[in-house]
Amino acid sequence: MNNSGKSKARILAVSGILGAISIVLGMTPLGFIPVPTAAGHATIMHVPAILGGLLEGPIAGAFVGFIFGLHSFLRAGSPLFADPVIAILPRIFIGILAYYSFRLTKSVALSAVIGTLTNTFGVLGLAVVKGYLTLPVAAGIAFTHGLPEVIVAVIVTTLIYSGIRKRR
Repeated sequence: MNNSGKSKARILAVSGILGAISIVLGMTPLGFIPVPTAAGHATIMHVPAILGGLLEGPIAGAFVGFIFGLHSFLRAGSPLFADPVIAILPRIFIGILAYYSFRLTKSVALSAVIGTLTNTFGVLGLAVVKGYLTLPVAAGIAFTHGLPEVIVAVIVTTLIYSGIRKRR
């Protein structure tokens, strides 16, 4: 057992399951929730990384985020996501920052916001830095995609987290 009382086997198992869920969300319409905005949908592919951090800690959150990022890189449909720095790096931090925000605030909803914004600003920020997008284009994407994704992630993360915590 590690110092938080969680076995390494459990952390690995939960991380693997959440990573697999992230891949399924990315390969099916399940990962895209229709919303009445210009974006048309909100992705929830980052939610397993948030849950990994909240349920099993920052290492699990980072691992699930890495799986999400690697999947995004391997299935890249644009040059933006064919860049491993953009596709993978920000996703590793989703569960880590969600975990630490939860430790500080004990708010699942706020942790979902932090995890979602880590994904949005991490990807778009790196896209601007690396010259794939201009700042105005990235800001437009952040607003039209980021806002619905934050709302959906808060709802989905809160419901799933609450259900899992009750079962444990």
